[in-house]
Amino acid sequence: MTKPAASAPAEPETARGDLLETIVAAARRIVRVRAEREPLAELARRADRQRPRPGAFRQAVGRAGRVNIIAECKRRSPSRGVLRADYNPVSLAAGYAAAGAAAISVLTEPTFFDGALEHLAAVRGAVDTPLLRKDFIVSEYQLLEARAAGADAILLIVAALSPGELGSLLRRAEGLGLDALIEVHSARELAIALDAGAAVVGVNNRNLRTLAVDVHASEELIASMPPQVIAVSESGLMSAGDLRRLAALGYRAFLIGERFMTDPDPGAALGALIGLAEPAHPSGGGR
Repeated sequence: MTKPAASAPAEPETARGDLLETIVAAARRIVRVRAEREPLAELARRADRQRPRPGAFRQAVGRAGRVNIIAECKRRSPSRGVLRADYNPVSLAAGYAAAGAAAISVLTEPTFFDGALEHLAAVRGAVDTPLLRKDFIVSEYQLLEARAAGADAILLIVAALSPGELGSLLRRAEGLGLDALIEVHSARELAIALDAGAAVVGVNNRNLRTLAVDVHASEELIASMPPQVIAVSESGLMSAGDLRRLAALGYRAFLIGERFMTDPDPGAALGALIGLAEPAHPSGGGR
């Protein structure tokens, strides 16, 4: 699928404004362009040809007694620019799967992250590990795209949606057999996610409006996370000590991208991190 004309490469300095608002506006434009090329009804028929695996992602990231890492394939970030010039998502995903990733996140956002749906589809053809479509989901159209490309789960960002949109997209995703990782950054957003019925909640330590990273976000919000909800910590996680500390607080999974993308061998880096973190990983979590 060719990138829409509305998508122009963004430079890291975009972060000086409200980055999230800018990306969401771009996402809505991209959806309109894609829907003109492939109407919703046609996309729905293509998505129907994919057999969903409801619960595959949720079960993988919720395993007890394991270091469950969602390893990310991401060529570029708005804050750091190009992370990996020789970006090959299939090779990266194969390395992650071999190293024991619980799930694999594939960036599909084209304007700010150099992602593409084709990356997700290609990874689906190469690995059986549960896949998360990492993007700024704002419409049902993107849910159908995710299923058609072979995703097992999608990301829904509370800060990018109204509570009504969040609830509607979550229910539609469930109807399509897709799990949802609901991303929050504050106590208010966590309350909205829980009210919507989130089963898997990711606490993003990065503020998407400023790009500032503070792992204290995960430390503060875990106390308000119900025990039946699978808690995922995202962004700014660098060491086995980080994972052990957050696992002791109750986190069952960790989404890590840039740390691996800047390593010469991302798969080996993942395997080493799991090996260092797993011995002290509590069997039942801290909640």
